[in-house]
Amino acid sequence: MAIDVKQRASGTAALPAGGLTITANVLNTIQHPVIMVDKNGFIAYANWAAETFFGVSADMLLRHTIDQYIPFGSPLLSLIDHVRERSGPINEYKVDLSSPKLGTDKLVDLYVAPVAGDADHDDAVVVVFQIRTMADKIDRQLTHRAAARSVTGLASMLAHEIKNPLSGIRGAAQLLESSVNDEDRALTQLIRDETDRIVSLVDRMEVFSDERPVDRQPVNIHSVLDHVKAVARAGFARDVRIAESYDPSLPYVFANRDQLVQVFLNLVKNACEAIGDAPDGEIQLTTAFRPGIRLSVPGSREKVSLPLEFCVHDNGPGVPDDLLPHLFDPFITTKTNGSGLGLALVAKIVGAHGGIVECERQSRRTTFRILMPMSKETDFWPDDGTAKSR
Repeated sequence: MAIDVKQRASGTAALPAGGLTITANVLNTIQHPVIMVDKNGFIAYANWAAETFFGVSADMLLRHTIDQYIPFGSPLLSLIDHVRERSGPINEYKVDLSSPKLGTDKLVDLYVAPVAGDADHDDAVVVVFQIRTMADKIDRQLTHRAAARSVTGLASMLAHEIKNPLSGIRGAAQLLESSVNDEDRALTQLIRDETDRIVSLVDRMEVFSDERPVDRQPVNIHSVLDHVKAVARAGFARDVRIAESYDPSLPYVFANRDQLVQVFLNLVKNACEAIGDAPDGEIQLTTAFRPGIRLSVPGSREKVSLPLEFCVHDNGPGVPDDLLPHLFDPFITTKTNGSGLGLALVAKIVGAHGGIVECERQSRRTTFRILMPMSKETDFWPDDGTAKSR
């Protein structure tokens, strides 16, 4: 029996299984991609989510075999064969299906099961794809926040146990400086410089110990990005091209403006340092409205959606593979003299706003993506500065 996917809009297409009829309407309500592969490897059925996942219509999918849509040598093919051999379902986790045809970031969990009790579909199997991208992002955010809490305890300890003795050491060196010869004065100056450097590092870490609720209000993100761009062009990014692609109708973000400036200054500075002296170096700032997930905001039982997407792209060499999963952990850095606190602070600030920050890397393109909540009670629209009731 062939499944007429063309009738899916009317809900008349059906897939027999064990004497029960599962209508296409039911399968189309499932948010995970679902396909059926026949004994010859051809795709015999695809729900709506599968059309989105593969980027083509169900009519097109039904004309091809599964191996034409997944990477060569993908474990999915061996899973399908194994399910046919054992006549039982198999789960496989974190399978990478990324390819030029499917696109990047296609990490999925797979559930593969035989179609039982249907003579018309002998040796057919059903494949359910569960996209892991957002779940992994949430997991990583929880890890980043736990790491930030560890730095919080360390910062509190350093502030009390180190800064006071350092102050005494610096004061003693300053007193000695006036009574020693020029050769020894260089040593006292070295002591002062090194104590100042340690105090500066401790001061930066003390930011992590600030657990007060964030003072937030509706903020025009484009005003923030323009300010960051002006500061960057006047200093560290004077030789780098900075482009922008903004959504002019974007609602205002519910955030603290000064902290957003700090976040994007850190990200733009990182992007600039990654580009280095490359003559074609470019940083691109983008904003967009995306359907967001719902997360709990610190200090509140309410859940908010995160539809506002802000990105910083650069065409530098990118982050090494071994550092990518730990990029927002404290003290992780690729810089010779870096402290590894900049991106950890970015993760802390974004997390305190109930948002998500993520790094994605492609060939010659690195993207830092931030998802944030918009204003709760009123939508502020930056094109004319007016407010519109929700």
